[in-house]
Amino acid sequence: MSEVFVQLAHEADLPVAERLWLMFCHDMSEFRGALPDADGTFRSDRLHAAFTDPGWAPYLVTNGERPLGLAVVRGLDGPVRVLSGFFVVRGARGTGVGLRAVRQVVARHPGTWEIAFQDDNAGAARFWRRVATAIAGDAWTEEHRLVPNRPDLPPDAWISFTARGAIGEP
Repeated sequence: MSEVFVQLAHEADLPVAERLWLMFCHDMSEFRGALPDADGTFRSDRLHAAFTDPGWAPYLVTNGERPLGLAVVRGLDGPVRVLSGFFVVRGARGTGVGLRAVRQVVARHPGTWEIAFQDDNAGAARFWRRVATAIAGDAWTEEHRLVPNRPDLPPDAWISFTARGAIGEP
């Protein structure tokens, strides 16, 4: 992918974001055992919060007119920003789109960041460790935390780092 654009999503972008969110949740269902609701959709409260709640922001990742993915950020009104959801369509994975998109999102909101993933999602584990190193060098940490209200699930891995300003692309 030659050009990757990250843009703040607006209400008119919600239908595209909802379709991307459905694909994201479908991918994640493999690692969390989540099943769709009766209407064939998954929970979308975090996505909708990104469009309506202060301290949250939804972003679309595009290449021209084509949507490649999305990012949902929370904690913008606090000391720690959390990448609450991140997705790149399978056809764009392995092309550098994800790293470029994360760098653009993080550059918009300098400060402390946290990103969670599941250890059994080996691709995500490799990706997020590579992202942390690209952004923060070796100044990042990883810890495991229990999933709130889900004692049946293994702990999530959480990566933390600080982004000190605009992050240029390599």
